[in-house]
Amino acid sequence: MSNSVDVRVPNIGDFKGVEIIEVMVAAGDTVAAEASLITLESDKAAMEIPSPHAGTVTEVKVKVGDKVSEGDLIATMALADGAAAPAVATAATPAAATDEKPEPASPRSAAKGDLHAEVVVLGAGPGGYTAAFRAADLGRKVVLIERHATLGGVCLNVGCIPSKALLHVAQVIDETRGMAKHGVTFGEPKIDIDQLRSFKEGVIGKLTKGLATIAKQRKVQVVRGYGRFTSANTIAVEGEEGTTTVSFDHAIIAAGSSAIELPGFPGDPRIMDSTGALALADVPQRLLVIGGGIIGLEMATVYAALGSRITVVELGDQIIPGADPDLVRPLYRRIAKRYGNIYLKSKVTGIDANEACLVAHFEGGDAPPTQEFDRVLVAVGRRPNGRAIDAEAAGVRVNDSGFIDVDKQQRTNVAHIFAIGDVVGQPMLAHKATHEGKVAAEAAAGMKSAFDARVIPSVAYTDPEVAWVGLTETQAKAQGIDYGKGVFPWAASGRSLSLGRDEGMTKSLFDPATGQLLGAAMVGPNAGELIAEAALAIELGADAEDIGLTIHPHPTLSETFAMAAEAYEGTITDLYIPKKRG
Repeated sequence: MSNSVDVRVPNIGDFKGVEIIEVMVAAGDTVAAEASLITLESDKAAMEIPSPHAGTVTEVKVKVGDKVSEGDLIATMALADGAAAPAVATAATPAAATDEKPEPASPRSAAKGDLHAEVVVLGAGPGGYTAAFRAADLGRKVVLIERHATLGGVCLNVGCIPSKALLHVAQVIDETRGMAKHGVTFGEPKIDIDQLRSFKEGVIGKLTKGLATIAKQRKVQVVRGYGRFTSANTIAVEGEEGTTTVSFDHAIIAAGSSAIELPGFPGDPRIMDSTGALALADVPQRLLVIGGGIIGLEMATVYAALGSRITVVELGDQIIPGADPDLVRPLYRRIAKRYGNIYLKSKVTGIDANEACLVAHFEGGDAPPTQEFDRVLVAVGRRPNGRAIDAEAAGVRVNDSGFIDVDKQQRTNVAHIFAIGDVVGQPMLAHKATHEGKVAAEAAAGMKSAFDARVIPSVAYTDPEVAWVGLTETQAKAQGIDYGKGVFPWAASGRSLSLGRDEGMTKSLFDPATGQLLGAAMVGPNAGELIAEAALAIELGADAEDIGLTIHPHPTLSETFAMAAEAYEGTITDLYIPKKRG
């Protein structure tokens, strides 16, 4: 394989026929990787084109005044140390997102923006601010663009954090009511909706103010407004005071997702998405929740505790589609007693709005033809914002669903642009985005970081909580994967019984050949706090014996994880499990 390579004009966005205003090298020059070769200038921007390799220039193919476009030949060069030319595309001809390739060089932007960043991050949710802060720690000049008035994105402002604050309130209300059967009776709670809303806003405020302080400490410049790409090296941010153009060397897209709206519904303020539900305008007497997934059921938990009569309609044959049926069964049994109705295999075909109420029309399952409600929450999922930021203007490929494909370094098909979080695919979870954000920031700094998580845990903060990580039993059966199972019912847990909650369980799946943990699931109070141990066990390759021999404190809910492993091994003493006869 020859060590002579062609150096071509890399992806420069929508620019074509751009004039060369400076040639910085000549034949015989020795150049380092990333050293500037030529400077281009259009009516909008100037940019230096760096060398993708270290080596010696053998021939320069262009001169000042020439006009070039992406892919045009700039020069030929011999690689340093006689190395062979890499068998991967460089930034001159951006590669498709693959799992294996070294970091390509990117054009060093000299675009004429109002601000310039070595790294610009579009979106300040958990993934975005993590990426920005990590890039700043690595010595980069960072600009962070956020459309909300405060940092934190959807998660902190109108998502994860406010919902958990309200779910805590719901838990306290339900626990006080549940104590009546244990001989302690409290009066019915009096709901001050304004003060409750103030508590929620206070939680948000503490976190977002903390992020603003950290941004200042790290000298991350925050630009507020709606950002859209205008080229491969510029983003236009539309804010209250006009448009600000940010030019950049590297970009990290952390634009998140938006709630899916169902077509054909009237534009009535009583029909809410999750953001509207978290605003707590009032506590409706009758609330319809469309969608039996995690978001819908979490909000149903809140409003049920506050006094609403809840009806849930779900198109699938179970709540929390995708989770194992036995895992969600305890949750279903509990809420079926508390809610007005749960309609499975059903859908809402339309809503009529009148002054008195909202009339929902149903189809399928056991749902009635119509039913009246005071408010409706639409929680049927979220769609990525890939098409909302004009990523195509930067040359970034966005698929038909709005997702942006990336490699293990979170790099898009445009070498100097990365993407993280909801916009790159499932699962749409904040804790996935934060890890991806660190990877993207480090990769943009030239580090060999990669996103290689074996598993990502999922949690529904309902009552009881539902959590799982790794392989599910449903997936194992569908994929024909052989597995062994250990189950420990919380009815045999002293800690669970002392809480007055015996409906939970812990289930673990193991590889029969190696004994290694493949997946785990839990349902019960605080299941979301327990699942991390299972995630760590999978990451470290722990087997059933490792887990069972790890001494857990007693009495705790955490020991149910060890007992599920013992149940699989046949060493458990807290249950009697007859041995199978051969």
